[in-house]
Amino acid sequence: MRVYLDFEKPIAELENSIRELERTAEGGNVNVADELTRLRAKAEAMIRTVYGKLEPWQKTQVARHQDRPHFEDYIGGLIEEFVALAGDRGFADDTAIVGGLGRLRGRSVMVIGHEKGRGTEGRIKHNFGMARPEGYRKAIRLMRMADRFRVPVVTFIDTPGAYPGVDAEARGQAEAIARAIDCCLDIKVPLVAAVVGEGGSGGAIAIGAADRVLMLEHAIYSVASPEACASILWHASDKAPDAAEALKVTAADLLRLGVIDEIVPEPLGGAHRAAEDTVRSVGDAVGRHLDQLAGQDPNALREQRRRKFLDMGRGI
Repeated sequence: MRVYLDFEKPIAELENSIRELERTAEGGNVNVADELTRLRAKAEAMIRTVYGKLEPWQKTQVARHQDRPHFEDYIGGLIEEFVALAGDRGFADDTAIVGGLGRLRGRSVMVIGHEKGRGTEGRIKHNFGMARPEGYRKAIRLMRMADRFRVPVVTFIDTPGAYPGVDAEARGQAEAIARAIDCCLDIKVPLVAAVVGEGGSGGAIAIGAADRVLMLEHAIYSVASPEACASILWHASDKAPDAAEALKVTAADLLRLGVIDEIVPEPLGGAHRAAEDTVRSVGDAVGRHLDQLAGQDPNALREQRRRKFLDMGRGI
C-alpha cells in the first residue's frame, strides 16, 4: 500500500477511486475505460499542481518519506562489483554509514553513504542513519584509501544528523566530524556528493564537502533539522514549519545561495513514487560530474574545492 503524506489526502482519495474502478473493470462486466482515463489524467494534474508548489515543511516530509530510495538502493541500482569495507580500525563498525569499492558505469569509485534502514529492525540496526564517531572515522579511512589509490569518491547524504548520544560524545563526536570535513577538503581525487534525502547538520557535511554537491529536487539540506531549530529558537516543536521556511532548506534556495551545484529533478510526485527512475537520474548526474572532474591536476582540484567552501556566503 502506498503511504500518503498529510498534504496528499486529495491525491489519495482520487487514486483510491481509480483502484476501485480498476477492480471493477477486472470483472469484465462494466466498461470503465473512459472514466479511468479521465480520473488518471485528473490525478496526474493534481499531483503536478500539489508538487509544483510545495512549502519547505512539506518538502521536509517528502525528503523523509519511508519509501524514498535509500543508500542501499543506490548501491544496488548503480554500483557494480560492490565490495563493502567495514570498521574504523579503532573501535567498531558503524552501520549508519556504509562504504566500499565498486564500479559506477565502468569507473572505479569509492562510494560512501548514510543508510537509515527499513522497518523497525533495519532502522535500529542502522540507527536511523545517525552515525557515531566510528562511522565518520570509517568514512575518513575509506576516503584516505581512495586518495592513495587515485580512485574518485562518491557520497550519498541522507541523515537527520549525527547521533547525539552520550556514548558518541564520549568518543569524540565533534572531533570525528571535524576530521571528516578536513579529509574531504584534503584528498586530491574527485569528490562528488549527492543529497538524496535529509542533509542534517554536521552529520551531513562530514561527507559532503565535495567538488560538486548535487541535490534531489525534494531533498532538504540544513544546519539543523527544522524541529531542532524550532526547539532552540521558540522552545516549541510546533514551530517546525516556520523553522523550515527560515532555514532555507530546499534545493532551489540552496542553489540560489551557492551551497549546492545542481538540482536533480525527481519523478512526478517525488522519488518515493518511482525509486528506480530516481536512482538512474542521480547516477546520470554523478557520472556526468565525474567525467568533468576527471584528469584535473590533483593539487589544483584540492585547492578549488577548499576555495569553494571558503568563499561560500560571500556577497550574499
